[in-house]
Amino acid sequence: MYSLVSPLLMRMPPEASHDLALGALHWAGRLQLDTLIPAAVTDPVDVLGVRFGNRVGLAAGLDKNADCIDVLGALGFGFVEVGTVTPRAQPGNPKPRMFRLPARRALINRMGFNNGGVAHLRLRVAQRRWSGVLGINIGKNKTTPAEKAVDDYVQCLEAVHALADYVTVNLSSPNTPGLRDLQLGEALDVLLAGLAASRARLADADGRRVPMLVKIAPDLHDEDVDAMSTRLVEAGIDGIIATNTTVERGAVAGLTHGDEAGGLSGDPVHARSIEVVRRVRAAVGHGAAVIGVGGIDSAERALGMVEAGADLVQLYTGFIYEGPRLVHACAAALRDQRRQCLGLERSG
Repeated sequence: MYSLVSPLLMRMPPEASHDLALGALHWAGRLQLDTLIPAAVTDPVDVLGVRFGNRVGLAAGLDKNADCIDVLGALGFGFVEVGTVTPRAQPGNPKPRMFRLPARRALINRMGFNNGGVAHLRLRVAQRRWSGVLGINIGKNKTTPAEKAVDDYVQCLEAVHALADYVTVNLSSPNTPGLRDLQLGEALDVLLAGLAASRARLADADGRRVPMLVKIAPDLHDEDVDAMSTRLVEAGIDGIIATNTTVERGAVAGLTHGDEAGGLSGDPVHARSIEVVRRVRAAVGHGAAVIGVGGIDSAERALGMVEAGADLVQLYTGFIYEGPRLVHACAAALRDQRRQCLGLERSG
């Protein structure tokens, strides 16, 4: 089915096709058509103290408002991450703000955390039927000054804590001014301390400790990746998602839209994402979970990300270009790899 509709979607402006696809998914969920989709690959794995149905997830950004959880979950994902959500609704950056680079199987976006606000997301999540693992990605409003950023993150955490299987703190989008400055130094320490205190209060009140992850940029220097990874573990962060989009343009220089501002995702970021995953794993050892994301558009790349040190992987741009078949192919390859490894261990 995706192979039939994809050419039509690709002829439309990127954001218009995105909105149309999400609208169709939303109504498919409302009509419970997700029950007609073939079952997901079963490959249960325990990470973060949570049991995932398989190791392939949907990255944040596609379903910012959690409008399509049921259908997206039914497409074969072992987990779905919604958001980025902010305390207050905001329109995001002016259009056009999303661009395709098909020659490199890539996208550039400068969406700017456009979303309906955390109250809307809470309502949608509370209505979901899909019972799989749900991550909620939180951020700050554009108009919130950097010195008040911790207030936005704490407000979102308090709003979604009871509904999420894990929460991701997004510090690495290049499309909110000043956001990436929160990844290092005193600003990071203040933010982590505020989130830790809030999570401790929520855990006492709710009787459950929700895992917290931080999503980092691929554009950090190697020494900053090492230092930040170590600092996050010391602060009690349970996992690191590597990586977000890149502002580097060398791989798309000269291409139509290659010089657009925003975050570049897809094939051009893959090599750096793998490198960052490898560095993060070396820095944290077994002290934190690692989720690898960036340019995974084949089963072979999913395997490579896990071999570099990722416990789980996420799809975004590859999913847009390849459709649901990519989810099943990656999940099956990772399942078969794990079975083979277990067989070798037992035989040894």
